[in-house]
Amino acid sequence: MALLPEMPLGEHVVEDYASLSLTLKRHPLAFLRPEFTHEGLVTAADLAHLPVDRRLAIAGIVLIRQRPGSANGVVFITIEDETGIANLIVWPQILERFRRAALGATLLRCIGKLQREESVIHVVADRLDDMTPRLNTLRDHTGETDLRPVPKPPFASPDKPPGYDARDIVITSRNFR
Repeated sequence: MALLPEMPLGEHVVEDYASLSLTLKRHPLAFLRPEFTHEGLVTAADLAHLPVDRRLAIAGIVLIRQRPGSANGVVFITIEDETGIANLIVWPQILERFRRAALGATLLRCIGKLQREESVIHVVADRLDDMTPRLNTLRDHTGETDLRPVPKPPFASPDKPPGYDARDIVITSRNFR
């Protein structure tokens, strides 16, 4: 009897999301953190300690998009990484410029200015980028301490959009209507 090879931890996370829409193993962005750190992205936990008005970049899974009627077109986006949540403020002119990323990304990078008033922390967006395709690399990560990806299996096609293949990780957010 042949034994199956051990499933990489990243693939466990992807399969958990495919079947349960959550995982108890590891946050998806923990696998991408070494790359994000190399690219200069801060964590949600860092926001509490960085200087106010500092320009920074942060990325996270979109949890909620809100557009209250009383906010004059401002969109509030809550993102999550492996350290916590971050609140983004997207002014109407930024929303129009980066509309596709703001309204469609599952994994969103925000470049903006840190603001803190008492215990309320948020980032005022200057730029938004859709990083969702990076989620499709999760199944390749072993979960070892170096978090280096293992070679991609031949059946995984990187040119397919997320959600096209049942093996892709799809994380849904709650959005305004």
